[in-house]
Amino acid sequence: MPDLYIDGSWRGALDERTREIRCPADGSRVGVVDEAGGKDTVEAIAAARRAFDEGPWPTTAAADRGDLLLRVADLLVRDKDALARAESLDTGKRLVESEYDIDDIANCFRYFGRQATAETGRVVETGTPSVDSRVVYEPVGVCALITPWNYPLLQTAWKVAPALAAGNTFVLKPSELTPHTAIHLMRLLEEAGVPPGVANLVLGAGPEAGAPLADHPDVDLVSFTGGLATGRALMAAAAGTVKKVALELGGKNPNIVFADADFETAVDMALTAVFLHSGQVCSAGARLLVEDGLHDRFVDEIVRRASRIRLGGPFDERAQTGPLISAAHRAKVEAYVARGLAEGAVLRCGGERPTGPGLDDGFYYPPTVLDECSGDMSVVREESFGPVLTVERFSGEAEAVRLANDTIYGLAGAVFSTDEAKAQRVAARLRIGTVWINDYHPYVPQAEWGGFKQSGSGRELGPSGLAEYRETKHIWRNTDPSPQGWFG
Repeated sequence: MPDLYIDGSWRGALDERTREIRCPADGSRVGVVDEAGGKDTVEAIAAARRAFDEGPWPTTAAADRGDLLLRVADLLVRDKDALARAESLDTGKRLVESEYDIDDIANCFRYFGRQATAETGRVVETGTPSVDSRVVYEPVGVCALITPWNYPLLQTAWKVAPALAAGNTFVLKPSELTPHTAIHLMRLLEEAGVPPGVANLVLGAGPEAGAPLADHPDVDLVSFTGGLATGRALMAAAAGTVKKVALELGGKNPNIVFADADFETAVDMALTAVFLHSGQVCSAGARLLVEDGLHDRFVDEIVRRASRIRLGGPFDERAQTGPLISAAHRAKVEAYVARGLAEGAVLRCGGERPTGPGLDDGFYYPPTVLDECSGDMSVVREESFGPVLTVERFSGEAEAVRLANDTIYGLAGAVFSTDEAKAQRVAARLRIGTVWINDYHPYVPQAEWGGFKQSGSGRELGPSGLAEYRETKHIWRNTDPSPQGWFG
């Protein structure tokens, strides 16, 4: 069956190109999907434009839009097993992680299904009886939604659900490496009753399928989650038509552990922070900052436990983490480790490709710990996006804050301390979008997600996540107009 969804119909690419998808865990063939080119994407944009300008969706009652999202949430729960399996085959991640993701995705659609009617505007007091003044919210228009490969359907939900809740139309372009759950979601949107042209899907690589989304004059907003270099290029392309741009560009996130931290909790969370999904998480705590008095004991325990983490494929129930997404990405991670060692880091564990039954055919890389790191090392400053933990020492609050903030990124991070006042002081001084205290990685849809500095612009989830997909309008109405007499 064709895989591109444009103007309410499933079709193949105009030039009949396809892409073979293989599982990163063992190289097995997952499927073949249609690969869009620029002309396909332009047609999808045109369909979304017509649906916004002429179709019913932007003027559909907010309650009805919300009800549709709630129906999608129910369909996601119904298809949870199939979606989780497809996500694991595309990404190589453990099935249990994909199952958790589908639960989060359904909750995201439920949240925005309810949020659609939570705030539709407000009355502004003018002090003039003959004037009413209202601030109302309207959809932005045609939204280009570009999503990454590490959490394919979750990141898609974070964009699609609020865009639809606010009354927009969209063109979705998922990563070319992980397309299958996006295809499934579009079938669920179709089943739930989304009008033709409101939801459009193009598959393919960014330079071909994605390029028109950034500079086409009929696109009103671009939302992108991915790498910094691509985000910069996208923002520059969008500037030509002054589009609204929402970017989430990852981070190099500090995990600060003070000497008075609860040892077992901090060790456990530090491992989860960086080695979950083999470090392929934008909020991964890849920079471990440990206070001098705790450093040796803490790092020794991290190394002991990291060395025992079991690698395996999606359906290996004994596996604790999986492969990297591709051979090219593994080579990139290896290069960062090599540069770190050349710059003076000390390898404590990992650092070499694993071998053995079930591992030789996949893109596996072991949990790796680099100790005695400094802030001028490329492996500390740049996002390797793999299972690589760098360790830096600090002495006292001031130095912890200075080191943590010495980065171009500002997405996430954590503070571990049993001194509540100290933890709160440090958290307040960190220039990052999400700070956890004595925890790592949890989020709730009611709270915004986004970063400072070059981690991106805009916020997702929460009320302000919906605001990204709305325009704010002030309406002033004089109910008793009369001549003003300024000029006679």
